[in-house]
Amino acid sequence: MAALLGVSLLARAAITADVMALTMYVVLGLSMSYAAAGGVAAALTAGVALGGPLLGRMIDRRGLRSVLLTTVVLQVVFWLSVPILPYGLLLGAAFGAGLLMVPAQAVTRQAIAAMTTAGQRRAAFALESVQGELSYIVGPAVVILGAAKTSPSVVAWGVGAAIAAGGAGIALLNPPLRADGEADAGATGRPPRREWLGAGIVAVLTMAFGATTLLGGVDLAIVATLREAGQVSWAAVVVAVFGVASVAGGLIYGALSRPLPTWLLLGLLGLVTIPAGLAHDWPWLCAAVVGAGLLTAPTLSTVADAVSRLAPASVRGEATGLQSSAQSAGFALGSPIVGVAIDASMPAGGFAAAGLAGLAAALTGGLLSRRSPRRRSPLSDPGRAGAPGREPRRADARPGT
Repeated sequence: MAALLGVSLLARAAITADVMALTMYVVLGLSMSYAAAGGVAAALTAGVALGGPLLGRMIDRRGLRSVLLTTVVLQVVFWLSVPILPYGLLLGAAFGAGLLMVPAQAVTRQAIAAMTTAGQRRAAFALESVQGELSYIVGPAVVILGAAKTSPSVVAWGVGAAIAAGGAGIALLNPPLRADGEADAGATGRPPRREWLGAGIVAVLTMAFGATTLLGGVDLAIVATLREAGQVSWAAVVVAVFGVASVAGGLIYGALSRPLPTWLLLGLLGLVTIPAGLAHDWPWLCAAVVGAGLLTAPTLSTVADAVSRLAPASVRGEATGLQSSAQSAGFALGSPIVGVAIDASMPAGGFAAAGLAGLAAALTGGLLSRRSPRRRSPLSDPGRAGAPGREPRRADARPGT
């Protein structure tokens, strides 16, 4: 587990920085506008969102190593060719690179579900969420620093090399994606989607989307607030405080004796985000985002935990890919939604819009989870949900119970 988390951290830090690397290349290397850079970033993000379930399904059917090595090769080709592609071709290539991005995050989550017992899984997913926060803190900062010291082409090559190295490292480790006693898709056949893509999975995907919509919007609201105060240079400090608080929250949550429901954590995250708009300078804003930061990693970890418990083992790759797609879509839409709220009102409206998006997703997810036919849903009582494939299945239970 330690080796997997270390190698996947390298890949995830580079993947979180890929949009920044392409932005710096288009703006500095091609001397084009930020709007043009946003087009490339949007193409890459759209590819990632669409490719998650496809790659997950391929992993379920073909195995881990073949998919990882294929994506590694394609990433090497893309990032090496970035400096020689004209803008029009770069748009299409970025979409293709996103579609076949190394699935480091999804594979890590699948491996955690396979390598841990029911009692260990919550703490392991909390640690995975901490890993994600560290990647967001480190990756973009390294790219910005590298662009200031070297050329944007070199930075693009470095990001590609790190993605490829991380993917190759995971392939070399070849972590198990099925626990003992869990059959893969080839052995038992894939259950129809209508049997596992029910109210429970839809609820958790809704909350995954809502959580990242909130997080994607908060970053923009922070910048808008400090820009109005004439302190925009302090935005990096506020974002860093937010990230450190999230890391601390993930470690604390992983050590708790009993988990909390996903809808409750997301609802609390939405509630504490709204009053952050009352802060008008950077010291108060640092204090205001601590509460949201403490709840971020726990919320994301319970989402990942719920997907691993709800999805049957034979389709866990596709389910994890759907989770990644929902989160990517949330990040992509968070900034535009909050941006509209800021333009229509004031920076405080951005925090309100982000918080309300989280609350709406928590309410929707909570209501949907109550419609699930399972006697105990991991979304509402995660502490009592068992590991898929490790407990006797009741005769009246649906697949994945």
